[in-house]
Amino acid sequence: MSLGYTLLALAPIAVVFLLMVVLGRSAKLSMGSAYLVTALLALFVWQAPGAMVAAATVNGVVTALTLLFIVFGAILLLATLKESGALRAIRQGFMDISPDRRVQVIIVAWLFGSLIEGSSGFGTPSAVGAPLLLALGFPAMASVMAVLVIQSTPVSFGAVGTPMLVGVRSGIDNKADIAELIAPMQPMDYLLDIVTNVAFLHATVGFVIPLILCGMLTRFFGAKQSFTEGLKAAPFAIFAGIAFTLPYYLIAKILGPEFPSMVGALVGLVIVVTAAKKGFLVPKENFDFPPRAAWEEKWLGTVTSDDSVQGASRFSVLRAFSPYVLVVALLILTRTIAPLKAFLTGPLTTFKIPALFGTSISPSVQLFYSPGFILILVSLACIVIFSMTGRQFMRGVKYSAITMVEAAPALLLAVPMVQVFINSAAADGSMLSMPLVLAQGAAAMAGDAWPNVSPWVGSLGAFIAGSNTVSNMMFSYFQFSTAQQIGLNIDQSAVVVALQAIGGAAGNMICVHNVVAAGAVVGMLNREGEIIRKTLVPMSYYCIQGGLIGQALITGNVMWWAAAVVWLALVLGVFSALKGKPLAVQ
Repeated sequence: MSLGYTLLALAPIAVVFLLMVVLGRSAKLSMGSAYLVTALLALFVWQAPGAMVAAATVNGVVTALTLLFIVFGAILLLATLKESGALRAIRQGFMDISPDRRVQVIIVAWLFGSLIEGSSGFGTPSAVGAPLLLALGFPAMASVMAVLVIQSTPVSFGAVGTPMLVGVRSGIDNKADIAELIAPMQPMDYLLDIVTNVAFLHATVGFVIPLILCGMLTRFFGAKQSFTEGLKAAPFAIFAGIAFTLPYYLIAKILGPEFPSMVGALVGLVIVVTAAKKGFLVPKENFDFPPRAAWEEKWLGTVTSDDSVQGASRFSVLRAFSPYVLVVALLILTRTIAPLKAFLTGPLTTFKIPALFGTSISPSVQLFYSPGFILILVSLACIVIFSMTGRQFMRGVKYSAITMVEAAPALLLAVPMVQVFINSAAADGSMLSMPLVLAQGAAAMAGDAWPNVSPWVGSLGAFIAGSNTVSNMMFSYFQFSTAQQIGLNIDQSAVVVALQAIGGAAGNMICVHNVVAAGAVVGMLNREGEIIRKTLVPMSYYCIQGGLIGQALITGNVMWWAAAVVWLALVLGVFSALKGKPLAVQ
């Protein structure tokens, strides 16, 4: 494929990056422009059939509406808890564990968020976690940043292992060359080999994510605007990182891809909450945000944690937090009980348009399996749990509907653009889709250094598709083939496919529709570029560190391990040296 086509395939992503990240334009404008560029390229350069572009657009709209359904449910649950007064008890419960915001963000975002990711995935941790942090008194921008940063380590085993069982497996299944190479073993055994590599890479890269998260919290939202304040929580943050990633790795190695994130998060929550209550490794000096009057305007959203959630509550912490327990329980039950899952995803409960416009695209909706339905169901249960009036509940419904409508334009443009981009291949097979053209161009330039590039391809897939699962479906076979072309054996190729998966997980930190959805639930619209500029930093750390460790596993060269250690030290050192302008605290 020529360099010209590679550059043209890059154009839609370049438009998004330039408008949203560099120039700070809204997601609505950025994604609308990108959709137009993508559709024109697909029709007139890639020669994709008009029916395919139309079907991909409709499929994108349907997908966007399902995301908005989740957004509505998440906001409704927050509004219901706020109207009932339960948020006061939840806030006090976390304050009783620790008043330190670094400890709180680790427990809520890193551990509780990973538990939600393990049980549901597909952006649900952001929709649930961001409002919860907001209720604790975090700035809206900090809440969104935190829940997006943790959309990394747990993602590969999110939604009960979907990115591996559906994404990677469908990417490498029924491929003659792979079947021939792995003939001595069963296909599932090879998948489990990839799963073990994925878990090891995530564990060795991701155990410092809580520390990076603490540093970003203090750097961007502390009175001193210093990363060093976050590093002061290093013992507790590293402890919390290992408390999750160690059981996570062991579960993946022993049991496979379904439960590493879920079980790892549950074990981590028990260990870390107990340690925090006892003051084990907790920083001696508490970190808190400056007084609200000193907050920068850009920190704020239209959804606020105002005085209505302050003060004493008439509910116990257990009763107040029970809706979140119910959400997790229902997510786990609907995704692990086979007959129930089969019913909720079966023909009776699935709305599907087969072969839309005569294409291979068949949009479908499973409303009762959606996390949005569970969030709405739990919100209704809150009427009984907290003895609410109908008027209180309807105020929450009205507020949630208004917020969802405000978020709709960006998502209704972003997701169709992604679908057209993915389905842009020429009808006669003469031109691969734009993502594959980009990947081939990267492989041609990288050569033997491909393992260092591999995670970036995965993250690109997640950025444009909004899903680690879809990224793995698109690129797993391509990654395997590239590994074979540069002379790697079957075991080394498994590491390359694993690097695809961890890059695809990291790409969720900057995925546009994740950012839009997370921002929407705390009332932060048209500020997506500011958020991505922050989350781009840990995403870059993740891809570079993953590539270095992957290269070390493949080559066995200790120098690559040394490079990984140096890179981690460099990242933390550079962050420590960066200091913003201290806020004028009044």
